[in-house]
Amino acid sequence: MTTAPHGAGTRPAWAPPPGKPALSARMMRATWRGLPAKRYDVGWEPGLVVPAADGSGLCTDHYFPRAQGDFPTLLVRSPYGRGVPWSPMYGLLFAEQGFHVVLQSCRGTGGSGGRFDLWRNEAADGRATVSWLREQPWFNGVLGTVGPSYLGYVQWALALDPPPELKAMAVQVGLHDPHAMFHTDGALRLENALVVGVGMTYQHRGVGPFARATLRLHRRMRRMSPARPLHGKAVSGLAAEVPWLDGAMAHPDPQDPYWDGASLAGAAERLRVPVSLVTGWHDGLVDQTFGQYHRLRRAGCPTALLVGPWTHTTALQQGWPEVFGETLAWLRAHLCDDDSGLRPTGVRVHVGGEDGGGAWRDLDHWPEAPAATPWFPTSDGHLVGQAPTDGAPVASFRYDPADPTPSVGGPLLTPTAGARDNGALEAREDVVTFTGPPLQAPLDVLGPVAARLTVATDTGHADVFTRLCDVDPQGRSTNVCDGLAPLRTEGPGPAEVTVPMGATAHRFAAGHRVRWQISGGAHPRFARHPGTGEPRLDAARLAPVRITLHADSALLLPDGGTEPGDGTHDAPKEAPKA
Repeated sequence: MTTAPHGAGTRPAWAPPPGKPALSARMMRATWRGLPAKRYDVGWEPGLVVPAADGSGLCTDHYFPRAQGDFPTLLVRSPYGRGVPWSPMYGLLFAEQGFHVVLQSCRGTGGSGGRFDLWRNEAADGRATVSWLREQPWFNGVLGTVGPSYLGYVQWALALDPPPELKAMAVQVGLHDPHAMFHTDGALRLENALVVGVGMTYQHRGVGPFARATLRLHRRMRRMSPARPLHGKAVSGLAAEVPWLDGAMAHPDPQDPYWDGASLAGAAERLRVPVSLVTGWHDGLVDQTFGQYHRLRRAGCPTALLVGPWTHTTALQQGWPEVFGETLAWLRAHLCDDDSGLRPTGVRVHVGGEDGGGAWRDLDHWPEAPAATPWFPTSDGHLVGQAPTDGAPVASFRYDPADPTPSVGGPLLTPTAGARDNGALEAREDVVTFTGPPLQAPLDVLGPVAARLTVATDTGHADVFTRLCDVDPQGRSTNVCDGLAPLRTEGPGPAEVTVPMGATAHRFAAGHRVRWQISGGAHPRFARHPGTGEPRLDAARLAPVRITLHADSALLLPDGGTEPGDGTHDAPKEAPKA
């Protein structure tokens, strides 16, 4: 490592500049409610230029408390610009609580020099910025990092070789593996990919260009279903050349050399810097946060986890009072020696359900691999606890990639994410459901959910999308968690596949029913399977496929509540037969 920071006694005197934060930041700050009262007035030093690892200039703004004394520093590196909302959320809010905040545009964005290249420069540029910090008269040698999404990725990049000054991290709805953001077992996460492309390309250019690009993509997304081949048509929705996005979409194999160095999972496996993690149950990166949590726990690293009823965007909107409060308490504890705001347990999760309500629950830790109870499908559309005596077919449906099964809600990066009414989706002929009886007592599902499927296809190529839903007494079916896996079968016989469906904390209220939904895809969340062996982006031919589910398939719910029923109650919809 480079030399440690100079001591407080040797630092030259610093005369704070007179500037105030931008009016737009102050106006947005005035709209927030439920946040801690400010402790200090805030000063602003914009337009600093920090040398990147290759010598390019990184545009940087410095927010600081207008007060005497030493304050720790927070580093916030972003490819999305340094204006609203980042200036008030991170620059202004944290400076008024007693932190220097360095808000910096990543290489090739927001006026910074060089060329932006997803993930490849962040570790070196982060280290270069810390070297610059050591020369600043106001830097007292105590450093933390904070930020959401890609602003979390740059934190993990710095943590690969953490500088001695780094004492705490706060990763909110954060990323550590770009490949997993774009692909699931070879299936392209199309909607995520395009939203990331819009954000990286336009958000640092200002609110207007970003809003127009987002609306343009939303309009063009509807026209992508019939397009083939998809390659070229998808990226055209951005109305800009985005070479890195084209490359990311075209390389589904995580072992491809294209992805060398992209995943920063190894940083968490050996880290000792205390880390706070925040996510939402419907965040498009929720699985990555749980992966970070389990790696940090296995490494013995001090870790806190907050999981709310949020999507990727609402965690920083409706959830901001909880997220900011959690983050501030963590940073004060580890940078300021003030642990008065810390909660007593390592994990706090919001338990959904309870007829649309929900409640917070504090846990010592989050279960990684709890025991699971299997729920089995029957040929009359029921979901039961009794294992079948054979593996006979129980349902069959036809998936047509020319009319792909649409996606409805779920964990995404877009405003379409979240819990949604699945009624129209479940009325389609290419969706089957299996439903348990009304529960006599509440059923708590707490932990990772999965499906074990025995499936046959007539073409040998298909996807299987599987979803857990909560059906209320009025028959409204609401998604809880889900997952997709590609399926390859040989000959007429069935093949087995296990589909991870993510983690959840959900209470099925008494009188509600557990529903298992199965289909052949969820477009445009996942690029449709063409039904052939061709790559999804390049397929020019589409082939319908018949998917047949067998009785020894099972929905696996983590233990923690009542057992599945005996299947004697009527289901609202029977599974279509072959």
